[in-house]
Amino acid sequence: MADSSLPASPSSLKIYFRLLSYVKPYIGLFGLSIVGFLIFASTQPMLGYILKYFVDGLSNPNAVLFPTVPYLRDLQLLQAVPLLIIVIAAWQGLGSYLGNYFLAKVSLGLVHDLRVQLFNNLLTLPNRYFDKHNSGHLISRITFNVTMVTGAATDAIKVVIREGMTVVFLFASLLFMNWRLTLVMVAILPLIALMVRTASKKFRKQSKKIQAAMGDVTHVASETIQSYRVVRSFGGEVYEQKRFLDASLGNTDKQLRMTRTGAIYTPLLQLVIYTAMAVLMFLVLFLRGDASAGDMVAYITLAGLLPKPIRQLSEVSSTIQKGVAGAESIFEQLDVKPEVDTGTIERDVVSGRLDVRHLSFTYPDTERQVLNDISFSVEPGQMVALVGRSGSGKSTLANLIPRFYHHDDGEILLDGVEIEQYKLLNLRRHIAQVTQHVTLFSDTVANNIAYGDLAGAPRADVEKAAQDAYAMDFIKQLPQGLDTQVGENGVLLSGGQRQRLAIARALLKNAPLLILDEATSALDTESERHIQAALDQVMQGRTTLVIAHRLSTIEKADLILVMDQGCIVERGTHSELLAQNGYYARLNAMGLDAPEQDIA
Repeated sequence: MADSSLPASPSSLKIYFRLLSYVKPYIGLFGLSIVGFLIFASTQPMLGYILKYFVDGLSNPNAVLFPTVPYLRDLQLLQAVPLLIIVIAAWQGLGSYLGNYFLAKVSLGLVHDLRVQLFNNLLTLPNRYFDKHNSGHLISRITFNVTMVTGAATDAIKVVIREGMTVVFLFASLLFMNWRLTLVMVAILPLIALMVRTASKKFRKQSKKIQAAMGDVTHVASETIQSYRVVRSFGGEVYEQKRFLDASLGNTDKQLRMTRTGAIYTPLLQLVIYTAMAVLMFLVLFLRGDASAGDMVAYITLAGLLPKPIRQLSEVSSTIQKGVAGAESIFEQLDVKPEVDTGTIERDVVSGRLDVRHLSFTYPDTERQVLNDISFSVEPGQMVALVGRSGSGKSTLANLIPRFYHHDDGEILLDGVEIEQYKLLNLRRHIAQVTQHVTLFSDTVANNIAYGDLAGAPRADVEKAAQDAYAMDFIKQLPQGLDTQVGENGVLLSGGQRQRLAIARALLKNAPLLILDEATSALDTESERHIQAALDQVMQGRTTLVIAHRLSTIEKADLILVMDQGCIVERGTHSELLAQNGYYARLNAMGLDAPEQDIA
């Protein structure tokens, strides 16, 4: 998935620090949470010391704990130990609240920012990125991968700070109490570090596989849901069940492997730690010297508190590696360069004159030339029809004009200015496009017509666009008229109705350049007759590029371009081309008026 310009596998530390850079806006809250965890960690050695005084108090309960402190010099161990336990518990509770609450605010804010940036980035990526990546994996990034980042940003940081500080405080206390014994414990640390590092690599590798498998699950489910009519029409239920089963089993298997790695690794680490503890206990008994029973019990207790935070720190490695793998996938997308927009020219109004000069085009990362030396001119208000067999390059030509793809060879001029010189948003504002594959959003009819830049258009203009697109007849029959919800991708409407809403959207845009790519293919003859009348009216004063396979759509064109294998093989009006008795005449004889021939 990574861009070819990116390093194959950046270091975990580099990715994690980049992830933590998103914490900068929340640095104050982050500081508060660290203070909270410091308070929490400081209570651990306090509890050990309380045990020392408790054991010493067993033999002398009337001993004074703070002989030199005013107001407390009369406080005996009998009263001091229980009171201190309550004070320490309250102090620990305060630290836990500050740490957990404010870190949660930071991490949730971080994840929100990351998710929004990821989605906003999707809106700027070039078309070829969507051609190469299926929607399931892209959606999985925003949902599943970001959730894993949450673990790395919340639980992991919490454990690293809280347990890390606990280890530091405990270790400092142990050094203070008996530095010789404590140094023996240090000898075991390199072995623990080696185990953590080895497991971390495995966790990261397995985590990346889990993400890919989860993307497959999302992809299969998304595809099946979107295509449920085709699945049911062609009896694809069993095939889809098997496909989803395989994807889910693959994901389960990879999750299980990761769990198995953790299940083996954690007990092994625990065994190493407790072996060190056993050695330590032997040395305590052997080297106790003149230490009191309370000192020794406190030392053993503090040493006994060490394995838990160390174990939690070792377990957090898998959480961090999951987060790093998720973040790596997210940053791969964020590092993809957005749509190229080097244009500087903005025009409020264009007349719609279109000049294509010696245009050739090859899709990125392919070798087959789709367009070869295409040249034609269209005056403002003229209609040009593109005719040819499927795969002849008609739709590619239509996609180059709004710069969905970038051309390197030749020129496309709008009002005498190369389209690459226009600012991207400004260029697309002058172009309205209707394709065979209509996209509607799960919203009202009115909001689907007045979409994007058109949002907020006067209701009267929306109604007029719907009327001109011959859509008001069926809109009036809907339960709430223009305010009726159309369902996901207009599922509650027929193909012809959806097509008419798309045409109404283009009419409302009122752009000087109109591109109709098979725009009337889903309409019945009656609807098309009315649409054609509306288009005849709306095309006046607008440059119109039509890709159509119905004779009624193209016979009125000012210029017909006949394309084959990326070249213009004939050009002229309908009557001129028939008189030539060439390629166009043969297409016409084969049934140009019949959509099923797919010759446009």
